[in-house]
Amino acid sequence: MSVRSRPIAVVLLVVLAGCAGMPVPDVGTDSPPADLDSPPADPDGVDPNDPDDTAWTGTVVRVVDGDTMEVEFPNGEVDTVRLLGVDTPETSAESTSPGEFEGIPDTDAGRAHLRAWGLEASAFAESELAGEEVTVVTGGDRRGSYGRLLAVLYVDGEDFNERLLTAGYARLYDTEFAKRDAYAAAEADARERGAGLWAFDESDYPTEASEVDDGDLPPLPDDGDYDCDDFDTRAEANAVLDRSPDDPHNLDADGDGEACESIPEFGVTPAALPVSP
Repeated sequence: MSVRSRPIAVVLLVVLAGCAGMPVPDVGTDSPPADLDSPPADPDGVDPNDPDDTAWTGTVVRVVDGDTMEVEFPNGEVDTVRLLGVDTPETSAESTSPGEFEGIPDTDAGRAHLRAWGLEASAFAESELAGEEVTVVTGGDRRGSYGRLLAVLYVDGEDFNERLLTAGYARLYDTEFAKRDAYAAAEADARERGAGLWAFDESDYPTEASEVDDGDLPPLPDDGDYDCDDFDTRAEANAVLDRSPDDPHNLDADGDGEACESIPEFGVTPAALPVSP
């Protein structure tokens, strides 16, 4: 995954609220680590009317997924940041929650669609943030119940959380926080435009291998032996495996009953997302 070479100034602002459905316990005032260097003067994102806002510089050392990353501070300590007010899809079909994304059905196709966009969101965050110098701005209640910093992320003065919503990488996580109305408007606009994950089409995701007709399968190669490169989707490969459970083509190399796991589950790669202005 490529990383932009130009410097990215990032600001994280924690608002007095929980994130990702987690309550915010009272964890005191010693986070991030209290022995960091003095904060920079007047960084982007700091609320001048909030005396609890404090800024610290650091570097993104790991992107966990589209809404979570790890930041290393000058004293060597690493802290996990969870972006406030947004929720990107999980990156496994089993863990996705279609019921949380209005309009996405709770079906195999809906879960596969969200998984694909969870991977897209992770890749986008990786390309924008990995290895970049950041500024972390914390407020009063700083952490969720997993101990992660709850934050709004600014990139070159732009709200990264809102950018995820605008481009369709994430939904609004609807809780009480200062920018809730702006985020709700950004999600509503993305849904109206069919941006990103909101552009769901059931027909893009054939569901069961048993539903693949013989006429939909690729022709048998001249040597009489399929390999995984012959299929457009894993569903097609599984259909061949279902028809010949003894697996004469060795499509199920690890013997777990799933053919050609190197192929994306439904053979569909989301189109490139628009970049918010």
